[in-house]
Amino acid sequence: MLDTPEAVFEALRENHERPHGLPRTVTAEELAEAAEAFEKPDVLVTALLELMTSYEFTGEHRKAPVVFARLLKLWDTAPESFSEWEAHQVYWRFKWVTTSLIQVPDVPLATIGGWIDRMRERYEAGGHGPQPVAAMRHHLAAHTGEGAADTYDLWITRPRTDLSDCEACETRNMAGHLVASGDDAAALDAWAPVLGGAQSCSEEPQSSQARALLPLLRTGRTDEARSHHLAGYRRVRGNTGMQQEVGLHLEFCALSRNEGRGLEILAENRALFEATGAPLARLHFLTGVEVLLARIAAQGHGDATVAGPPGRTWTADALLKHVRAEAEPLAAAFDRRNGTTAVGDRRRARLEREPLLAEPLPLGLRTAVVRPAAAPGTPETPAGAGAAPAVAVTVPEDFVELVHEARRLSGAGRPSARRLWERIAERLADGSAPDPHDHRLGPRELLDAELADHRADRHGVAERKAEFSAELGRAAELFGRAGMPWHALASRARALAWGTDAPETDEGTDGTTRADTAAATADETAAALEAVLAEAERLKEEAPFTGERPGAGETASSAHSGNEVGRERVLHYLMVLNAAAFAGYHEVLRGLPEPDGTAVARYEGFRERLLAEARRLSVPHQAANARQYAADLAGRRRDFETAETELRAALADVEESGRPWRGTRPRCLLAQILLARHEPAEATELLHQAIGDAVRHDDVDFPMAPTYAMLGHACSHLGDFGGAVRHLSEAAARHDQDGEREEATDVRLQLADVLARSGQQADAVAVLESVLADEAAAGLDERMLAQARLTLARGLRELEEFLPAAEEFLRLADTVAGWEDDRAVLTLVAAEAAITLALADRWDAAATAHDRAVAAHAEAPNPPMLAHMMREFARLTVAARGEEGVDAALEQLAAADALLAAVPEGDDLDFALWYEQGSVHYRRARVLAEGGRFPEALEAIEAAIAAHERGGEEGEVPRAEAVRIAALIEGNGLERRAAAVTRLAAAAARCRTAGLTEAADILDGLRQDFQER
Repeated sequence: MLDTPEAVFEALRENHERPHGLPRTVTAEELAEAAEAFEKPDVLVTALLELMTSYEFTGEHRKAPVVFARLLKLWDTAPESFSEWEAHQVYWRFKWVTTSLIQVPDVPLATIGGWIDRMRERYEAGGHGPQPVAAMRHHLAAHTGEGAADTYDLWITRPRTDLSDCEACETRNMAGHLVASGDDAAALDAWAPVLGGAQSCSEEPQSSQARALLPLLRTGRTDEARSHHLAGYRRVRGNTGMQQEVGLHLEFCALSRNEGRGLEILAENRALFEATGAPLARLHFLTGVEVLLARIAAQGHGDATVAGPPGRTWTADALLKHVRAEAEPLAAAFDRRNGTTAVGDRRRARLEREPLLAEPLPLGLRTAVVRPAAAPGTPETPAGAGAAPAVAVTVPEDFVELVHEARRLSGAGRPSARRLWERIAERLADGSAPDPHDHRLGPRELLDAELADHRADRHGVAERKAEFSAELGRAAELFGRAGMPWHALASRARALAWGTDAPETDEGTDGTTRADTAAATADETAAALEAVLAEAERLKEEAPFTGERPGAGETASSAHSGNEVGRERVLHYLMVLNAAAFAGYHEVLRGLPEPDGTAVARYEGFRERLLAEARRLSVPHQAANARQYAADLAGRRRDFETAETELRAALADVEESGRPWRGTRPRCLLAQILLARHEPAEATELLHQAIGDAVRHDDVDFPMAPTYAMLGHACSHLGDFGGAVRHLSEAAARHDQDGEREEATDVRLQLADVLARSGQQADAVAVLESVLADEAAAGLDERMLAQARLTLARGLRELEEFLPAAEEFLRLADTVAGWEDDRAVLTLVAAEAAITLALADRWDAAATAHDRAVAAHAEAPNPPMLAHMMREFARLTVAARGEEGVDAALEQLAAADALLAAVPEGDDLDFALWYEQGSVHYRRARVLAEGGRFPEALEAIEAAIAAHERGGEEGEVPRAEAVRIAALIEGNGLERRAAAVTRLAAAAARCRTAGLTEAADILDGLRQDFQER
């Protein structure tokens, strides 16, 4: 019941704690109405201030001036009803009214100017400086486009007063003026204190983060743009008081080529279409929507379903038309009011902007709409690789010329041949090709054989073994009929080596084991390969190789007359040997860690033969293949020295071969080896070069996504967190594009870890939220999602978003409760949930979670986690209840003592028992000191020091902290400063001996303080 002033005040206090939004605003309106019933106006003053606050932060700018007019009347008639703080707020909120009036086009310009004059008069009468008034004049001038420069100078040259906007808001407005002046670099310099976290308020940094996005893109600072989008958008999402900022994030998505992300933001902010209380902010929002939708329509997706005003289904085209129909007249209304074209001009400038990047900026987020794959023949720019883009592949229009060019590139081993073969297949399929058996193309069967070989390659990349073997078998038959035995033999060998799968079942129907079946299959493959090798020897005898180094440019096209040159015979002979070596390598690989001796001998024989013949016949890229097999097996056995030696030799072979595109994979493998040896610097260089070469030579089969992921990993080990974020984001986007959802999720978990370690916790949370969105999480591995949720919950807690964090912990606890094979996880999660609920001041729920953690611990012990929970409960209980909470806190610590006392000491513990016990004593000392029980506190901290002594060198740091607390208890609580000084001097000397300079300095500083006192 709101029948007394006290009841209304209490309700106002409760409402003030609620987040801004419609429920809080409605309640504020009800309370203002209730406050009018009392004779003393002090309740109404407080209620009106609360109502005005609700309007300000939910974008109800049409209503705020009316409320302020009532406040001013009370100020003039009953000033004694205002507390000192409330009196200050009257002056402060003159500024709110000015900005509210600017927001509404129905308010005449003269009225706004008159209001600013009235504000000046009130400020002068109250003895306040003119700087806030000058700021309001500049805001109006910047809005109308007239006199902005002059009013800016008048504003910033006036000294700040206690009624000036906070430094963060003033920084935003200064930077905004510089952006409007066309100086992005100067604006970003001005913004540095806000964007860097040195200045903040309830509106900042999220408001500046949105405004700085395009200047950051325009100046090439894309990493910062990504970060401010991720962190800033979370803070404005769904906020009706931040419509303009949401619109700027939509525009950023469109101009950074992240239209899919933009559509998701649109869906998350559908309610903003119904927020009409701040017309100027609404215009900014609608313009951002229009920029996004125009991009989508321009890409030919106007019929795509998008989120718009509730109540109907929208396509991009329909919503674009609807938004324009409202935004155009609204902009015109402002210009009519202002007598200028400034608002319309700014809107048109936004709509005319083209994307600021050539490729989508990787954001690291999972989005429902992924980036489109590049069109055939379109060059790609390697993201962050620092390499030149590929030269677009020339695709001849003449069909005969097209086939000859494809054969030339294939003969040279160039990856770009793939695009041409695909075009040939397309033209044959759609009937746009002439007779494929044109005599200029060689034997009738040749083109069919080559296309079958190309299809086999595609199946091989996709690991479709049966289709791969079938197409190579077809190619071998056609090459044979075309009179090309070496081509046929190479196809047969490849089908044998690459087309054999290991058995999928552990036991066959006849009782044979998987190992037996695998061995039999390997023996059959080896026998078939031996027959192919024998056939190769027979062909060599019929037409011996000359052994000369092949000339550049010799290709399969010379076979059209039936006369194979030595170049082709050599290459196909070595393909046969490579197939045998690969089959042997694969057989050994399946047998690791202890492969069969026969398999190893077979592999070694095949590999040595390939290496020797490749060197003899001057085909170094095949020698590189032989070395890569050896390097990979050595690396898997953790013989990194051998692996590195072989890979460096392989890269030398590639260099000699004149085929640089063949160096991409050995470089990646060498980078893996170097990372395993903790040498990330060279690994990073190798990966950059591999990506650059793959792009430059149009190797579309190169595994870009895993390589970018490895590059991000390498950068993180170098401490280059910006590079790590960039490359991991790119890897995640490419996994999305390839439909590899679990791989993309795994990379995003790595990305979130890097972001958190680099201090970008809000960015990490944004990435994890995208992973755990309902649609994104569907069908993914439960354990992977559980890890993501745990990391998200901890990240939210780090951001002090305690209630959302607790909700994630509780949701996770319900998930892991069903894990019979890993019960200890529930203990950990329940304990973390309890701590987080206590941090959120939800003590009843925290107690329930606490009991759940204790029960889980009884089934699956986790002593350090439970002890940590109990220590945190003790700390937070005292923080919440003061001295009244001391006894309850001590009960928690006694329970922690009992818990740890039940742990048997020994070398097999996976945690430091001494540390946990010492930490309990430390917390007990702090609790007792809070309660003024200093003798007991000193006894407890002495126990903590003794416990940390047991930790040896590892215990020195916590011991030093315990000594610091002991000295504070002695010197301040017990007033025994001489004893404290003696203690601190000895501890500081001990720390210096242990190399703990910082700890020693802290202790010395406290000692000097006591001595001076």
